[in-house]
Amino acid sequence: MAKSLWESQKASAVASGVDELVYRSNLIGTDRTVCNWGGGNTSMKTVVQDFRGRDVEVMYVKGSGSDLATMKAHNFTALRMDDIRPLFERESMTDEDMVSYLANCMIDSKHPRASIETLLHAFLPFKHVDHTHPDSIISLCCTDNGQALAKEIFGDRFVWVPYVRPGFTLSKMIAEGVLASPKAELVLMEKHGLVTWGDTSEECYNKTLSIINEAEDYIESKVNEQALFGGARYSSLDADRRRDLAAAVMPVIRGAVSDSKSMLVTFDDEADVLTFVNGRDASVLSQVGAACPDHLVHTKMVPLYIDWDPAAGTAETLTLRVKEGIAKFKAEYADYFERNKHEGDVMFEAAPRVILIPGVGMFNTGKSRALAQVSGALYHRAIAVMRGATTLGSFVSLSENESYNVEYWPLELYKLTLAPAEAEFSRKVAFITGGAGGIGSATARRLVAEGAHVVLADLNLEGAQQVAGEINGKFGEGRALAVKMDVTSEEQVLGAFAEAAIYYGGVDILVNNAGLATSSPFEETSLKEWNLNINVLATGYFLVAREAFKLMKSQGTGGNMVFIGSKNSVYAGKNASAYSAAKALEAHLARCIAAEGGADGIRVNTVLPDAILQGSAIWNSNWRNERAAAYGIEPDQLEEYYRKRTTLLVNIYPSDIAEGVAFFASSKSAKTTGCMLTIDGGVPAAFTR
Repeated sequence: MAKSLWESQKASAVASGVDELVYRSNLIGTDRTVCNWGGGNTSMKTVVQDFRGRDVEVMYVKGSGSDLATMKAHNFTALRMDDIRPLFERESMTDEDMVSYLANCMIDSKHPRASIETLLHAFLPFKHVDHTHPDSIISLCCTDNGQALAKEIFGDRFVWVPYVRPGFTLSKMIAEGVLASPKAELVLMEKHGLVTWGDTSEECYNKTLSIINEAEDYIESKVNEQALFGGARYSSLDADRRRDLAAAVMPVIRGAVSDSKSMLVTFDDEADVLTFVNGRDASVLSQVGAACPDHLVHTKMVPLYIDWDPAAGTAETLTLRVKEGIAKFKAEYADYFERNKHEGDVMFEAAPRVILIPGVGMFNTGKSRALAQVSGALYHRAIAVMRGATTLGSFVSLSENESYNVEYWPLELYKLTLAPAEAEFSRKVAFITGGAGGIGSATARRLVAEGAHVVLADLNLEGAQQVAGEINGKFGEGRALAVKMDVTSEEQVLGAFAEAAIYYGGVDILVNNAGLATSSPFEETSLKEWNLNINVLATGYFLVAREAFKLMKSQGTGGNMVFIGSKNSVYAGKNASAYSAAKALEAHLARCIAAEGGADGIRVNTVLPDAILQGSAIWNSNWRNERAAAYGIEPDQLEEYYRKRTTLLVNIYPSDIAEGVAFFASSKSAKTTGCMLTIDGGVPAAFTR
């Protein structure tokens, strides 16, 4: 049931100008059962002063490519009504002519391009208009007998408009239908959505919700939960088993869908998803088509449904079915493109955006976690629509050709051009150990700034969460994930990589950076101290690299590992035999992995820093005092001591190491593996030779 979120006090504070429209739009977009992500549009007609101080009637309408839930005043476009109204007298108008004409109606050239459905709003003689995609309404509009059922629900208060792609023709059909129906309170757009209106913003909002709820009440009165989607064919696996299977299969999915361009993968096992994928009719229903034209760019016409029995199947059989299913889907999508393409069309990635597995849940793909989640969110809406439509009758969708025409429609594709350009690490996932520390956090910021998603693994979970929160606040939710991990615990390492797989689909870059250091003369080095260094810096690096290696091989798309060694990897540090030996082992382990990984496109390189005091937990521990004592100086003299020791007379900072990591992880070093890069300001004793 759509609930009113209207707050009179807040509404009164913005009860004039475009801010009034922003408030209503955000409320509508907040409830995804009312409006899809990125879909729907709202408008208001008002009077403003132009650049000469003259009163001009304008219509503010949602700009193309924005989302009602989050849009602000600058996302709306204002157009002169005196320029738009004469269009109603025309018989026809192409999309290209419409876009060009509307650009000349804008009162400010800096406003975004007007919505595809601008004329729908302009031709209706109402001050406030909402166009939404509510689950209950689309259920009705995607039912084979929807128009007859609408008569039962709404009597003579509605106008039914047959499916026509948005643009001039549809806008005029809607306006003519409303003008010819004095009792009309709403328009039902076949296979598309709802149009409502009001004299005030609040009246329009309330009308939108009341119409939605009338349809929902009607549908819910007829729902038989046990019979939904043909009744249950399969039972869901328990939550832990679903999670284990997801962690195992997601790198396989990611590799299979990333042959053209890398994709991230998300997992969803919400109750509505499980009810659907377990249904007897799911395999057929899922292939009927999209539940709303707006879904097509993000979900494609149909999902991939994996025919798999969760009660009898194994992880191995599921992996095989997934590989076969994705290969078949891509071949069928290429055929679909060839059957329907127009001159100049360029095929998108053929891989599925939505993958459904009985007993387990739904997997979604996208060039970022955020866009994979959009595909998932839209398919939740599709499930809700199919639930309603099959309760009322039979679910129907667009024809294959019309689905293609919407998916490859230039006016729809324009929205995709508004996204930021991709960068070096876009579509990549980096797993960084010691992610809360100076080098780890600097590396995370450096990679995310160029498009990466990052997993920050650290014993200090609170510190990792703080860094992840900072990154997500700046770059967007979901760009960083913090996990607690002790590199010496095989169980925790396995668990952390499983979390990474479930959250992002896999890993492309490993930054093996967890660290500690101790110092003592060799004869005073205890077995405990020796084991501490070896456990963290050798065994820990081995455990982490081994799991990353296995995951990268299962993806089949190559990968990059960057070990954070030390000057001491190649230099015998005074009073640091345990630390230096472990660091030397790290560097040689990296070379061994590089030798084995080459055939799978897995590159492994090492950065050798020295004396990174800034933001370092190591240098803020007793190690500072121990190293100062080894050199016969005071702890506060260390930074200057290390600077003077370098041939370049410089200090080294975490950001310097992050640059080295970024180089090794990037395409700039695509033909380099088994290499060591010193970033120490030039310490002659540690020159590699």
